[in-house]
Amino acid sequence: MSAAPGSDEVLEVPQLPGCPDFITVRDFNFFYGEKQALKDITLEIPERQVTAFIGPSGCGKTTLLRIIAGLETPDAGGRVLFGDADVTGLPIERRNVGMVFQSYALFPNMNVAENIGYGLRIRGMGTAERAKKVGELLELVHLEGYGGRGIDQLSGGQRQRVALARALAVRPRALLLDEPLTALDAKLREQLRADIDRLLRSLRITAVYVTHDQSEAMALGDRVAVMEKGRIAQIGTPREIYFHPRTEFVADFIGSMNRMRLAPGAAESLFRPEDTRIVAAGEAQFSGTIVSVFFLGDHTRLMVDCGSSQLLTVETTDRREFRQGEVLHLAVDAGSLLSL
Repeated sequence: MSAAPGSDEVLEVPQLPGCPDFITVRDFNFFYGEKQALKDITLEIPERQVTAFIGPSGCGKTTLLRIIAGLETPDAGGRVLFGDADVTGLPIERRNVGMVFQSYALFPNMNVAENIGYGLRIRGMGTAERAKKVGELLELVHLEGYGGRGIDQLSGGQRQRVALARALAVRPRALLLDEPLTALDAKLREQLRADIDRLLRSLRITAVYVTHDQSEAMALGDRVAVMEKGRIAQIGTPREIYFHPRTEFVADFIGSMNRMRLAPGAAESLFRPEDTRIVAAGEAQFSGTIVSVFFLGDHTRLMVDCGSSQLLTVETTDRREFRQGEVLHLAVDAGSLLSL
């Protein structure tokens, strides 16, 4: 069992000597009652890379993370390995992983420094050495001078930085992040995402990042795993996932996708909104009427009626003002068409 907050119990954590920091999950199945949350999942999470898991609510991504952490156990036959060491039967405190939750999970009765140093204290680190380490971590997450503050004196972004520093304090073999930015506003999310990216790249730690935000997954992940109904639909680099989706689900889930027949009798073509070019009438493959205009600052999103069953989405950086009812002439380069 883990030590209780405020206790003096020293926790012995095995270091699995000689074990590389890649993670392997084999034959994962998991049921919540009669509902199967995970189905026949086997994959390797490379060491010193960030693997981002994304998918709709209920797809199993958080359950998978909790099993890797040791907070849940896979059904019979499933195994979790850190390097060559089987850790399936070890609870989270014996796996030497760092965990960052959406809800921060900080101790309200401790100040910032005490929260960050908690894991070091229960591992028996002396006061002076612990204070030095906490100071380094405060600097790492840009919270110098905040050590004596109470948790209730911090903003949401500052609390998440404390949670990140606490997870890193024990020098974990892997860092596991469960939708850590969801509770933050959009601007703060962007800032903290950049900070997390900087930290993960500089520390070169094996990390698993679960998110429902596509831009987070694409920005932070060396590899992205798209999950669908308890299975991994596709895993690859962000560019592979975006430009070469293997299934219709992945194509529709990652980014936006247009579907249209570009010529009478032709098969349905798939292409991204940003690959739809606004051209002169003589260069057009098809035309349509603007139904809605959404100015988003750095680009404009247009919903266009081209006579098909669904509206076409066009994204353009053209600075001119578009108006509802305006006719657009459009084209898509052959190299931008996706094939499944």
